[in-house]
Amino acid sequence: MKRSWTIPAGILLVMAGIWEAGSRLSGLPDFILPPPSRILQVAVGHAPQLLPHAGITLVEILAGIALALAVAVPLAVAMFARPSLENALAPFLVASQAIPVFALAPLLVVWMGYGLASKVLMAAVIIFFPITVSLLEGFRSCDPAYRVLFRLMGADFWQTLRRLYWPWALPYFFAGLRVGVSVATIGAVIGEWVGAQQGLGYLMIQSNARLKTDWVFAAILWLSLMGLALWHTVGWLERHCMSWKDRSTQTSQGGSIR
Repeated sequence: MKRSWTIPAGILLVMAGIWEAGSRLSGLPDFILPPPSRILQVAVGHAPQLLPHAGITLVEILAGIALALAVAVPLAVAMFARPSLENALAPFLVASQAIPVFALAPLLVVWMGYGLASKVLMAAVIIFFPITVSLLEGFRSCDPAYRVLFRLMGADFWQTLRRLYWPWALPYFFAGLRVGVSVATIGAVIGEWVGAQQGLGYLMIQSNARLKTDWVFAAILWLSLMGLALWHTVGWLERHCMSWKDRSTQTSQGGSIR
């Protein structure tokens, strides 16, 4: 675990050092390119001003993830159970991702106002597609021999879904969820850029208009930390929900050694 953090931390320190030296030696003003030390000073020193906005953005992201899951999981199950439904809905799913988010965000703000609803829906639109596609692919990848075995044992679709398809598709589900949470900040921030009264995206727009570039980078830093926290939370959930996979891997390795 310690070694897994060593290389990224080293790369980050090297990049920050090059950035710091370049901004100092070039003599660029802070409103064009603030040094990392200044960004860190703002991010930590002005945390009381930044954290309320970060909290609002985090609520939007978490609500967007919850809404995306509430739509994606039943939709993937329904399309797997009824291939004709998948054929009917596939063009609309692709179209939902082909629409530029910058074009959709203003419409959602007009329809839903400047509150949380438009940002939550914006985040959900971006998140639900990778979860739906990954989970559906996981269901399809199930070994046909196991399907036949469950059918011979008299299991109906829902029993097979609970005891075979869902455990089989869990790695695919968590892979899609990882992708979803990593881009969740995009939808929330774009919604705040278009129209909001609070949030890190709103703070970035206001700071940029006042040439407070260090505040913009500080907001980006907090967004990055939130994204990393969500990524590792999904990883923890994956290990917790799929502990049987680790045990089976260890058993198979032990058997191969013997």
